[in-house]
Amino acid sequence: MATAPLPQGEEKTRQVRAMFDAIAGRYELVNKIMTFGLDSRWRRRAVADLRLPPASVVLDIAAGTGDFTRELTRQGQRAVATDLSYGMLHAGRHMHERVQANAATLPFRDASFDGITCGYALRNFTDLAGTFDEMARVTRAGGRISLLEVAEPKSGLLRAGFRIWFRRVVPFIGSLLSDRAAYHYLPQSTAYLPSSPEIAAMLNRSGFTAVNHRRVMGGLSQQFVATRAL
Repeated sequence: MATAPLPQGEEKTRQVRAMFDAIAGRYELVNKIMTFGLDSRWRRRAVADLRLPPASVVLDIAAGTGDFTRELTRQGQRAVATDLSYGMLHAGRHMHERVQANAATLPFRDASFDGITCGYALRNFTDLAGTFDEMARVTRAGGRISLLEVAEPKSGLLRAGFRIWFRRVVPFIGSLLSDRAAYHYLPQSTAYLPSSPEIAAMLNRSGFTAVNHRRVMGGLSQQFVATRAL
């Protein structure tokens, strides 16, 4: 059965905001089931990979209900959460500083942050290049970013299992526990995502250097770490 075309431009922004507002209440529960709780380990490593001194000011973009934000706080950083969805920020716990904003037009001064985190949201940004430009603008020279995103394993057997889980089981679980349309959109949204080398090149063009890409747990996720050019 053919699927409807994915939304573009302002319509994508509107739909993504409405979708995350709708699933905010059960977002963390479904996430834990989807990843068997492994996402907590991946975020912990991603924050450590910032390699910033304690009490650094770190912006968590697309913070959602605050998984990354809370991990930053646990590791001794001062976290500021921002998200397009008011519903997600409202549902979040232990998020002391939160600002609703579009990542492509961040309401912060230049070089305001020592670092940036972002978890599983690159494919949801309407203007990914513009978002990377904004990340560079608000990060001080020498600051660090650590980004997590979905990936697909390269190994044939692992890839086949992942596709069944991500494309069939996850939408089914989401339909049972949360919003059917949102969790059917999730696997489709990977079509928005550029290849890993393209993302690395985009980060370079935006002003980041030493862009490092690694595959997480056999390729179930991927991580980008980079430094703001001096």
